Amino acid sequence: MEDYINDSLAAGKIHPSSSPAGAGFFFVEKKDGSLRPCIDYRGLNDITIKNRYPLPLLSSEFELLQGSTILTKLDLRNAYHLVRVREGDEWKTAFNTPTGHYEYLVMPFGLTNAPAVFEALVNDILRDMLNKFVFVYLDDILIFSKTQSEHVHHVQSVLRRLLENSLYVKVEKCEFHVRTTSFLGFIVAEGRIQMDPAMVSAVSSWPIPESCKKLQQFLGFANFYRRFIRGYSAVAAPLTSLTSTKRPFEWTPAVDRASLSLKARFTSAPILQMPDEERQFVVEVDASDVGVGAVLSQRSAEDGKMHPCAFFSRRLSPTECNYDIGNRELLAVKLALEEWRHWLERSKLPFLVWTDHKNLQYIQAAKRLNSRQKRWSLFFTRFNFTLSYRPGSCNTKPDALSRIYQKDETPAEVPTSILPSPCVVASLTWDVEEQVREAILTQPGPCTCPPDSLFVPETLRSQVIQWGHDSRLACHPGVTRTIHLISQRFWWPSLRRDVYDFVKACPTCNQNKTSLTSLTSTATGLSPFQCVYGYQPPLFASQEGNVTCPSALAYARRCRRT
Repeated sequence: MEDYINDSLAAGKIHPSSSPAGAGFFFVEKKDGSLRPCIDYRGLNDITIKNRYPLPLLSSEFELLQGSTILTKLDLRNAYHLVRVREGDEWKTAFNTPTGHYEYLVMPFGLTNAPAVFEALVNDILRDMLNKFVFVYLDDILIFSKTQSEHVHHVQSVLRRLLENSLYVKVEKCEFHVRTTSFLGFIVAEGRIQMDPAMVSAVSSWPIPESCKKLQQFLGFANFYRRFIRGYSAVAAPLTSLTSTKRPFEWTPAVDRASLSLKARFTSAPILQMPDEERQFVVEVDASDVGVGAVLSQRSAEDGKMHPCAFFSRRLSPTECNYDIGNRELLAVKLALEEWRHWLERSKLPFLVWTDHKNLQYIQAAKRLNSRQKRWSLFFTRFNFTLSYRPGSCNTKPDALSRIYQKDETPAEVPTSILPSPCVVASLTWDVEEQVREAILTQPGPCTCPPDSLFVPETLRSQVIQWGHDSRLACHPGVTRTIHLISQRFWWPSLRRDVYDFVKACPTCNQNKTSLTSLTSTATGLSPFQCVYGYQPPLFASQEGNVTCPSALAYARRCRRT
């Protein structure tokens, strides 16, 4: 942070401030490992009049690509800082750091109108080239031509114009003179526009189910779109028959062909719809213990039904698996918006986000957020959407995608012995058991004695109970545990009653274990010089054989004599 402040001061991007405003400042890590400064401008954005400069519509702009065979894609570097903040308004951009209070002289990231202002800037710089051989979307520029020689001239013209206006590109993110490229969620190839396979990879790469339960999850997901697939029942018949409990679960070649055929129909028309920025988007998200899933949908103008535009699924990292359910659901929202941001940022209508976690409805208005939630909330300010609660029973499509990586059950750990295998441990025996076996030779038990238990004659019963309650093996358990321990080997008709009486009279238990009986309240309302007399309950006998002791209490003086 100190390096960033010093470099920005030296470059004239910021200067010390005495502004009454002060937004929070922190860094987030980019995909390449570098750090991006982030400032919490949510309060400022809420009261800012929105700039309605339109972002380009892909549906109309992509028509210009017809017949193009050569493509170049450019990505601009730190271009926001080329825009000067209007003089007198710098104080509004003030932010706090551990090293001081500063404000921006150039346009920072995080302001609600920054994308529209920057789009207008680039359009003005390349205005004579737009709709001819250049397509601009914020910091992404696509140059398209029909011939190689023509394309060289177009690329040189664009780069020269950018250099004249101090705009620079990130070479590591650029593609020069290619015939196929991925641009804003689409694959552009020789004048044709296709859906990016990554948008449907969550379905096309669905792993082979390892159990009937996993297969049922896939079929439950597929069932939501069966109305769009001609002959769905016939295609899915080998899969549905495999869920029967009357046949073993065996993944045969016929079942595999049916699975591949069903996946292919999912990722092709008429089920998959090209995104239309003029229509409202619906984002359905869900998170499980091991993954997140999302579905981007729109209502079709032809049949009025919801059609998917793209699918998304991702396994959670070990750190993300430790998030609580609320943060995992919020992560699913963040990843889905990040995946489809090129479509959702251009949306003319506010889009809906459906989640089955009710508390997320209040995240946009929450005032107490941890650092991770603050970063995500700043990212959410780029979008115009409404978070809505949807019960889990109605949110099964993203739920199935989030559970792709989940195992049926965690395999039980194989117990390992701490003893070497040749070691033999003798079974535990009681000494009193031998005495009981000798006694029943002369005093056999009744016929009601259980076959697996030894009948205990009356002369040995107290000894057996004492061994089952007082021994080091027993350690003075309660009535229930003592009965359970003794009844594993012994039996006599009055076993339960005898054990109950013995345990309740055990002096060790009475002295050391907490009593559940309520304490007698102290007498109140006595005058001075009056005493209260009483007897302590019998706990244990003294050496002289006494079991009770009287006590007297002078209530007013709190003086006690025993």
